[in-house]
Amino acid sequence: MLRKHTAFSLISALLALAPAAHAADTISNTNIGMELARDLANAAVLACRADGYQVSAVVVDRNAIVRAELRDDLAPRFTLEIAERKANLSIMGGADSGSVVKNRADLRMELDNIGGLIMMQGGVLVEANGQRIGAIGISGAPGGDKDEVCARKAVQSLQERIEFGA
Repeated sequence: MLRKHTAFSLISALLALAPAAHAADTISNTNIGMELARDLANAAVLACRADGYQVSAVVVDRNAIVRAELRDDLAPRFTLEIAERKANLSIMGGADSGSVVKNRADLRMELDNIGGLIMMQGGVLVEANGQRIGAIGISGAPGGDKDEVCARKAVQSLQERIEFGA
């Protein structure tokens, strides 16, 4: 009788573990939504415009898929592609693009040859509760440092939504 009880307990324990064994089959994550991406792009373009620069802003999600892009009236069309590639570098590197450029100068040639990336300052990660949800890239100001300032202003202006929307 003890053996049947032990076998039953063992089977019950295994059945209880079955859902946990399959939990890795699905994942959940937090990603940037369309409205927040749109508002970040707009805030960045307006921040740069206030400083006298005509730029483009591109927001990508955690998988480097474009969620929003905005080109100011006089920004050249090429700034859209450059901004996207800066945002992608931030996603790939897990840091602001300026940090990746500074810390991985040894990979500059290789990374510049990967489609969708560019080793330039001006991409900023967007994180919510310590989790990467996207990135914003800016292009068109006279220097990546100025692009980055506009991106940071946008992220800071929407920080409450970023943190509490996650």
